[in-house]
Amino acid sequence: MSDHRVINILFHGIGTPRRELEPGEDRYWVTVDRFHELLDEVISWPQARLSFDDGNASDLEVGLPALIERQVSATFFIIAGRLGEPGSIDADGVRELRRHGMPVGSHGMWHRPWRGLTPAQATEEFHTARDQLAELTGEPIDQAACPLGRYDRAVLSRLKAAGYRRVFTSDRRPARPNAWLQPRYSVRAEDSAAGLRDIVFGPGPLGRARSSAVGLVKRWR
Repeated sequence: MSDHRVINILFHGIGTPRRELEPGEDRYWVTVDRFHELLDEVISWPQARLSFDDGNASDLEVGLPALIERQVSATFFIIAGRLGEPGSIDADGVRELRRHGMPVGSHGMWHRPWRGLTPAQATEEFHTARDQLAELTGEPIDQAACPLGRYDRAVLSRLKAAGYRRVFTSDRRPARPNAWLQPRYSVRAEDSAAGLRDIVFGPGPLGRARSSAVGLVKRWR
């Protein structure tokens, strides 16, 4: 793996969902034990950065305590329209993430694909959702994650015009550390620590290698 690449690892739900899942969404939910196993694996990589999508209640109940315990940080991309809904975090939850130093980004308003939006829908997804989150955090929201990993040139043009500093996808490949567009590897229910390592680094000695270097996962000192 090149020293000029980072690995963005994306988590979704953890444990038992407390809301009705979208079709196929269960593929991206992991058990609590598996989450801890995967988190411990990923934070050992010097190239890793972490994020969570959707603003599930498990972000606050399981994800945040695990990050605090390990003294690492992750960015949480919140669906603004789900705030306070059953199974999702609420406004106080967003503030709690920020109180512990976790960056917050926008995952849009309704978790709908951003391709083919009408102008009114685009305003809601790219501006209104961001403004609601900014009001809660008291600071600008300048990062976004594409719902369902779907985007095209028109989506990227709209995001750039809206002033987002960084945009995250689910393209399952390494990223340049400072690039505007950031691919991520979505963790799936069947992933084990060894399996995820092989997906990212390839099987064999390289994939099994551990580095003692200071990682890009933000650590508190």
